[in-house]
Amino acid sequence: MKCLGLHAFSGACVELSGSVLLDGVEELIAPPPVHTYLSPGFIDLQVNGFAGVDYCNPDAPQDEIARSLEVLFSTGVTRLFPTVITGSPEAMLGALRNLARARRELPHGHAFEGFHVEGPHISPHDGPRGAHPRRWVRPPDIEEFNRWQDAAEGHVRLVTVSPEWPETPRYIEHLVGEGVVVAIGHLQATHSQIEDAVRAGATLSTHLGNGANWELPRHPNYLWQQLAEDRLAASLIVDGIHLGSDFMNVALRAKGLERSVAISDAVAPAACEPGPYMLGEVEVTLHAGGRVTLRGSDRLAGSALRMDRGIENLMRLAGLSLSEALTLATRNPARVGRIAGRRRGLQPGERADIVEFDYDPAAKSIRVLRTWLDGEIVYSS
Repeated sequence: MKCLGLHAFSGACVELSGSVLLDGVEELIAPPPVHTYLSPGFIDLQVNGFAGVDYCNPDAPQDEIARSLEVLFSTGVTRLFPTVITGSPEAMLGALRNLARARRELPHGHAFEGFHVEGPHISPHDGPRGAHPRRWVRPPDIEEFNRWQDAAEGHVRLVTVSPEWPETPRYIEHLVGEGVVVAIGHLQATHSQIEDAVRAGATLSTHLGNGANWELPRHPNYLWQQLAEDRLAASLIVDGIHLGSDFMNVALRAKGLERSVAISDAVAPAACEPGPYMLGEVEVTLHAGGRVTLRGSDRLAGSALRMDRGIENLMRLAGLSLSEALTLATRNPARVGRIAGRRRGLQPGERADIVEFDYDPAAKSIRVLRTWLDGEIVYSS
């Protein structure tokens, strides 16, 4: 592969070359007129589904999963953690087997860098539980995790758990010992329970500010504690719906740009027309404004966010620069998610996952033009 454009972080005109890995990142002394930008491919650690495909569905057809990946490439995403949420033991194992097959057999299945299991070991309480079905919430179980990992062919890389279960610290220690990143989320936990989870090895707060009680004590509460805990990075749903600009700005200042990760938390209706949809056994509605809610309710049930729009939202709502917004969607998730070959940006030896895009600084908008995965063009406008 070879491409020419403005380095999205430095602004210099560079020529990138390589195959699976970048061999050369050369700054040109006398560049031709160039107006497009180059960035590492976007990374999304939480994608429940996309383009009408529910990754939690054990029966999702392989060709439909492949189609959803093609749509994701058009948004600049090159690596993602498809996410399986709370369900019956059989359904969760079936979904992981189906995703593992897709990762192994589809031409671009390796874009599924690893799998994120969000639940079922979350808070059973209304509010913190979010849209997860109550009847399938259950305590942490190391044997169940082992069954997930067998079904996933060893690719479970991130697990979200609530600290409020007595079994949680030992569970976290076991998963961390297996090389899995553990996040806390969908929780109604005390200060000491959160402290025990962090001490056991939890390193991330999943979609901080969401999956929470409608009302909390002024202080102390579990949001303040997670914001203040420097050992926890935080993922943030940057659709402009799940978080208002005030909370987003506070979270970014508290965690620092180095510990903040942009996620979509996209569900199957993302990139689809408004209307009714099913997320497993849960009925939802995608509204014209992009909100996804439980059917007949205003409770959010994931998002319809594209990551390219999320980067725009970080610039518009949080006042980030282009390079800062891109960091939250590239290097930070690579580091937090322990994705090898993606942590240093556009550097020789890194994976050749590249996005070329137009950028309008006045409108703070981007338009993806081409996407490379391992040096292969997987999307071109």
